[in-house]
Amino acid sequence: MIFSSLPFLFFYLMAVLAVYKVSPLKLRNLILLLVSLFFYGWGEPVYILIMFLSIAVDYVHGMLVERWRDDGRKARRAVASSVFFNLAILVFFKYWDFIAANVNAFTGLGLPVLGLPLPIGISFYTFQTMSYTIDVYRRDAPVQKNVVTFGAYVTLFPQLIAGPIVRYKSVAEQLEGRREDLEKFVSGIRRFSVGAAKKVLLANAIGQLWDQSLAAGSLSAAGAWMGLAAYAFQIYFDFSGYSDMAIGLGRMLGFEFLENFNYPYISKSVVEFWKRWHISLTTWFREYVYFPLGGNRVSKAKWIRNILTVWLLTGIWHGAGWNFLLWGLYYGLWMLAERLFLGKCLEKLPDVLRHAYTMLIVLMGWALFAVEDMGRLGAYFRSLFGGGGLYAPVDGYRLRTYLPTLVILAIGSTPLMKRVWDKLGERGQAALQPVLVLAALVLCTASLVDAGYNPFLYFRF
Repeated sequence: MIFSSLPFLFFYLMAVLAVYKVSPLKLRNLILLLVSLFFYGWGEPVYILIMFLSIAVDYVHGMLVERWRDDGRKARRAVASSVFFNLAILVFFKYWDFIAANVNAFTGLGLPVLGLPLPIGISFYTFQTMSYTIDVYRRDAPVQKNVVTFGAYVTLFPQLIAGPIVRYKSVAEQLEGRREDLEKFVSGIRRFSVGAAKKVLLANAIGQLWDQSLAAGSLSAAGAWMGLAAYAFQIYFDFSGYSDMAIGLGRMLGFEFLENFNYPYISKSVVEFWKRWHISLTTWFREYVYFPLGGNRVSKAKWIRNILTVWLLTGIWHGAGWNFLLWGLYYGLWMLAERLFLGKCLEKLPDVLRHAYTMLIVLMGWALFAVEDMGRLGAYFRSLFGGGGLYAPVDGYRLRTYLPTLVILAIGSTPLMKRVWDKLGERGQAALQPVLVLAALVLCTASLVDAGYNPFLYFRF
């Protein structure tokens, strides 16, 4: 079940909010745990067992860390055990087939390729549960002694399958007692409707252009770049829209999650782009990998190692494929280049050139990310640089068809509309908000009823 679906909007969400709001405060974490397990089990019922296992193991490890607080060696072993368990689950389900297939190809060993379906959201919730034990060990958050409350954190359905990655320390106090009032609830509805519009009305609208480009037997340079622009807009409005919906749902339930996107396509460097894109993931890697490795307070050689390690892991986190490894390495090298020498050169350029440079790097990065087959990836890069000609008649047709959508997407990916909204003032906003929210929900519902095209790109990560 995904947020941008009719069963979720008109059955699950309505039922959850009704039951949750009439329940006593002391039972709301239990209700949240039960409805989240139902939400997760809707897609893959058998994998609820993994969820129960994750809850039990990490709950116990948190208690062990607290019990062995005065024995640093035992406490560190408990943390290491928790990390090992979570990574073992992630590696087995997400990476085993990739590892086995490649080992077999290089050595002929014949390791079994299991073909197991990937548990939904496993990349997100394993990182969350790892953060719990580490936060308790660092004294950044208190140990959670109530297993129901801890289970509610692990299974929290608003961000369970696609983030944002909610670190335990950021919601520890909210799990014990959170502010729930009409103002926050209305704010949640508003944020959810914005996210739904971004996902259903914008991402879905441009996604078909990317699908056409990817399915084409050959592409001109113009067609390949147009396809990449379509994918860039699709993944941004798809994923940021889903994050908006998650944040909105959290507010309806009394939670406040951290922001996950901050207009990344206005960036003027690759470093800035990654401060604005998937913020919860980059924050996680910075706090739980980069800093423990020493960050930048080490020799230059070790600092380079730290940067490349973080970005290779970032690539692997997104998927089991060589293209994801290349994508992580690609950004690691650009990060190093900007921090070592390019950054000073960029500062001397006009903003428009810095932005053009950044978007060129980002668009080529999306090609590495989106095209998983290495043969097709090579062919796509050849098309980008004129291997299939510079222009084809179909490019003009596609541009005319999608130009209005592309213009809307380009404007929507900047803070322009937010600035216009802010200038309306409180009175103007209060008058327009109900109309815009209702319009967004009606249009999204009509689109979902009428169309069968409703992919969610991060669903498989």
